[in-house]
Amino acid sequence: MHTLRVWDLPTRAFHWLLAASVIGMVVTAKVGGNWMEWHLRLGHVVLALLLFRLVWGLVGGHWSRFGSFLYGPLSVMRYVTGQAPAHHQVGHSPLGALSVFALIAVLLVQVGTGLISDDEIAFFGPLVRFVDGSTVSQATSFHKDIGQWLVLALVLLHLVAIGFYQFVMRDNLVGPMVHGDKTVSEDLPASRDGLVQRLLALVLVLVAAAAAYAIYGLGAG
Repeated sequence: MHTLRVWDLPTRAFHWLLAASVIGMVVTAKVGGNWMEWHLRLGHVVLALLLFRLVWGLVGGHWSRFGSFLYGPLSVMRYVTGQAPAHHQVGHSPLGALSVFALIAVLLVQVGTGLISDDEIAFFGPLVRFVDGSTVSQATSFHKDIGQWLVLALVLLHLVAIGFYQFVMRDNLVGPMVHGDKTVSEDLPASRDGLVQRLLALVLVLVAAAAAYAIYGLGAG
């Protein structure tokens, strides 16, 4: 057996920060009122995190790169029928990968529509003035209805999957996302997680945060 570094520190930090931010966005949206300003701020935090993850999926640790969990239909079928190779369960499994891509896509759309939404009461996105009224209306409707429920559904599915793997498959997914390591039976490549990688991640986070803040500032322009 081998102890393998699967999730590098930047990926783990991204995961937990995204989870906390999404929960905060849902809560502040439900409370409404003055909390909508925090909803807007958290939306930009999520935007920065997603921008970082898109780049980190290309240059991050081995198991965090999109290429390591970009599976074809045949791989998904083999996994569902129990015929997948062992290394398909080290990082994101074929089904887990679908969940990750779906969540990133839905959050990008939800944040994007939020940037051009206007509830005509206390909230409007920073990019509202750059699009026409019809687009604003459609974006607002999607953001408040379909998009919100899609996010909640995917989060719930994510939690159910974690519980299923934990109690039925006896595969702890939470532990490795906390400490980064996983015990595997094969000698597989580990994710680089040294000082260089962490400094690179810090630079990317700062760039992503600057981009999100610049977009936030357009609302006051």
